[in-house]
Amino acid sequence: MNIKKHIPNLLTLGNLFCGTIATILAVNGNFTGAGLFVILGIIFDFFDGFAARLLNVTGELGKQLDSLADMVTSGVVPGIIMFKLLSTNNKLGSFSENTEFMSWSGFQFEPIQILGLLLTLGACYRLAKFNIDTRQSDSFIGLPTPAMSLFVISLPLILEYSDIEFVHQLITNNYFLISITVVLTYLMNAEIPLFSLKFKDFSVKNNLMKYLFLLASLLMITFLEYISIPLIIILYVALSVISNYGQKTSV
Repeated sequence: MNIKKHIPNLLTLGNLFCGTIATILAVNGNFTGAGLFVILGIIFDFFDGFAARLLNVTGELGKQLDSLADMVTSGVVPGIIMFKLLSTNNKLGSFSENTEFMSWSGFQFEPIQILGLLLTLGACYRLAKFNIDTRQSDSFIGLPTPAMSLFVISLPLILEYSDIEFVHQLITNNYFLISITVVLTYLMNAEIPLFSLKFKDFSVKNNLMKYLFLLASLLMITFLEYISIPLIIILYVALSVISNYGQKTSV
């Protein structure tokens, strides 16, 4: 048996394992643990593709397996976290003082929370499109699901570890959370070209935008900690749009 060809798939299954643990933790309200396993899953997701290219064992099975694992780690988990964050019991952005609950087989929830699962549906649609889209080999069209997932898992971590009152008020505002949900769902499936962090070479000329992004990200992580995560995702989209506009105007 050729063990080499199974290494990338084993890494992909590592991603799925982490996503499954993160799902359990998110359902139980352990957002710190869920976030840790999502990040670990995304690391596995990065290295499975890297290993496949390095070992030259890319194939259709690996492609399908990768999307199925991503669906859990970067699709189901952020949907659950947003489901948990959305609540009419929030101090700000509540839609009604009298909370209406829905109940099914002992499971009780507020109707507004269902909106959080738009992220899961949007991620599923994006991953299905990605598998049949031949344009996304060297770059992305639409926000990658791991980027969306990192944005969402950062929100409860910011609440837990940041003491900036304005940020707390923002994240506990249902209007803000719903807006974030809709925007992220749209961005995942929008026809917006976004640069990839894959390097064909390491020259500054051919990778200036990537180096600027990595430098800015490092600085933000150093000084802003968890708050830097959503800001980095926003910067990623903004730099991609600027880069695309510059390429169009130069043609």
